[in-house]
Amino acid sequence: MASICVCGVRGFWVVFLVLLRLGCSEGQMVPAAFVLGDSLVDVGNNNHLPVSLAKADFPHNGMDFPTKKATGRFSNGKNTADFLAEKLGLPPSPPYLALVSNSSKSNSSSQFLTGVSFASGGAGILDGTAEKYKQVQSIPLTKQVEYYLAVHESLVQHMGSSGAKQHVTKSLFIIVIGSNDIFGYSGSSDLRKQHTPQQYVDLMASSLKDQLKHLHSYDARKFAFVGLPPIGCCPSQRNQNKTAACKEDTNSWSRMYNTALQAMLKGLKAELNDISYSYLDTYAVVQNFVLNPSAYGFTEVKAACCGLGNLNAKVGCLPISHYCPDRRDHVFWDLYHPTEAAARMFIDKVFHGAPQYAYPMDVQQLATVGG
Repeated sequence: MASICVCGVRGFWVVFLVLLRLGCSEGQMVPAAFVLGDSLVDVGNNNHLPVSLAKADFPHNGMDFPTKKATGRFSNGKNTADFLAEKLGLPPSPPYLALVSNSSKSNSSSQFLTGVSFASGGAGILDGTAEKYKQVQSIPLTKQVEYYLAVHESLVQHMGSSGAKQHVTKSLFIIVIGSNDIFGYSGSSDLRKQHTPQQYVDLMASSLKDQLKHLHSYDARKFAFVGLPPIGCCPSQRNQNKTAACKEDTNSWSRMYNTALQAMLKGLKAELNDISYSYLDTYAVVQNFVLNPSAYGFTEVKAACCGLGNLNAKVGCLPISHYCPDRRDHVFWDLYHPTEAAARMFIDKVFHGAPQYAYPMDVQQLATVGG
């Protein structure tokens, strides 16, 4: 990862040096990528949570990763954030908790220059989503935003306020969160008594809006939002139906949230006209995988590749679990998460030239805004 010693320096030369080394490097579309989200994009933050049950730092996770080792990604290999970073010409955004636990304050800012991931398995938009309804420790979105503010402060200290602002405003913020909130609603009769589905997804969208405005006040300007997939079609949900069909109530709540999210983003853009965003229609892409798998090279859309029991969904991907010999055949790696093949194909669909899947602009167009 690029590093540059700018401690104690301010002004023009700081900005010049950073842009020379980072913003203008060949093939790099943005200076940095900051990732906030859940297990779909966790790259190892939960490894550093002592009592979290939502970890993927053991086999068979990572079996197709370049190192052939588990990293904390809930995947057989790379995840969505990794492939997006590749397209942007960036290294994968490293886990924030690994950086702060291994680095001294004197050099930590250089490790943040091309971005960092705050994503955490089990995290939700609403505080307490994981702890209350899934009994796991995670980093909720509000805490992830707090961690970003600490990174921003570090960048300001070492680049100056104008240098940090120029760096961050051109960077991309990747937001992948909301599934656990829907799972929490689905699994809690108390929540369903307290809120109608529409009230609940509106609460999710308004809570996310509050955090986006907080990020904006600390120079975030470009956002890529990964909408919710048809989570009722993941193996854990299919396993609840005797016919292994998708759980339609969960899917309907996912669609409802996606509609609320898009309406909120349009309103936020009208309120903060200096932001730009791309909404990535994960629901449509994954639904296509499920309904027409052969067109995308898949042969198995119901069962997980790694697990135990019916659909490999009774038990998650543990060292004792079975796994499929060819992961490229499966849409799902475990009872919740996509395979590396599905994640790669999703990013290929939304990064460039697919207006039906990414709007009001694709990710490549978003990366060039303000460049």
